[in-house]
Amino acid sequence: MTRKSIITLHLFLAAFLTPILIVIAISGGFYLFGEKGSVAEHPIYQGELGEFNFKTKDKEAQVKQFLAENNIEHSFDYVKGGGNFMVTRPTSKTHLLFEREKGQLIVTKREPDFIAAIIEIHKGHGSRAMKLFQKVMAFALIVVLLSGLYLGLSSAMLRTKTLAISGAGLATFLLLVLL
Repeated sequence: MTRKSIITLHLFLAAFLTPILIVIAISGGFYLFGEKGSVAEHPIYQGELGEFNFKTKDKEAQVKQFLAENNIEHSFDYVKGGGNFMVTRPTSKTHLLFEREKGQLIVTKREPDFIAAIIEIHKGHGSRAMKLFQKVMAFALIVVLLSGLYLGLSSAMLRTKTLAISGAGLATFLLLVLL
């Protein structure tokens, strides 16, 4: 690969990722500053636990069967949980929480606001398509970072500065990890 093609790849990937990474940085910042958004909760079912099994291997089929038997309209990608709770995903959109409490099954419809939704996506709780996109994006971000580092190190004019700044970043990270 020529230097020009590496610069072009670096520029195009960085330009594509920038708006997405800004949203990720904002959602992470909200979370770290204690603003986690809100989730409106509406109980939609409470009754006997019956055949509902929180430890089943086929959670999706069980939830679909429960929804059909109780005439509850709800679409979801997959189900997470076990023990005393299960939740439909993505949790970045309206989802259902299934809980076992004192032999009862309680189902709650949960609706996140915008901040809670982007934080859920940030945590990898989006749709399957979003999770795949985030994996591709992670790879693309690594390419952007490594290509930028390569371009800095391969330039005689930038090599010393690139090494010093990268070294300072690594040292800062290691220092904070060890504290």
